[in-house]
Amino acid sequence: MFHKIKYVYPVPDYRLVVQFSEGVSKEYDVNPLFKRLPVFEALRDDEVLFNSVKVDFGGCGIVWNEELDLSCDELWEHGVQVKTPFDGLMAFGDATEIWGLNESTLRKAIAYGKLKNGVDVCKYGKQWVISIEAMVREYGEAK
Repeated sequence: MFHKIKYVYPVPDYRLVVQFSEGVSKEYDVNPLFKRLPVFEALRDDEVLFNSVKVDFGGCGIVWNEELDLSCDELWEHGVQVKTPFDGLMAFGDATEIWGLNESTLRKAIAYGKLKNGVDVCKYGKQWVISIEAMVREYGEAK
């Protein structure tokens, strides 16, 4: 399965918290890279550079500059899952992309009572959020 990154946050001790579109957050320790891949030493030498990390275009990885990047697979496989209050939740857009549905399918499911507002889904401003549990229950495992 392809893991798309939504956000990345630098935290102390050269660690990153990475939030994936499927509603999972993982903490990734960059320290082992300093010995394995010398190019990453630049991050240890420059705190401003380390803190400038951002999600690559399309969520396929993270980047610091043209020489330093990490793939979403590396972050997923070697990151340690951390608990956040938002675990298990995802935006409608992410859910429809991962499950291969149209957003109108989810809106109709709410209108017909298949998905319960306040239980399975919730609207924050203009953004609908759905639980992964509800998606699996109604539409099976992600594609």
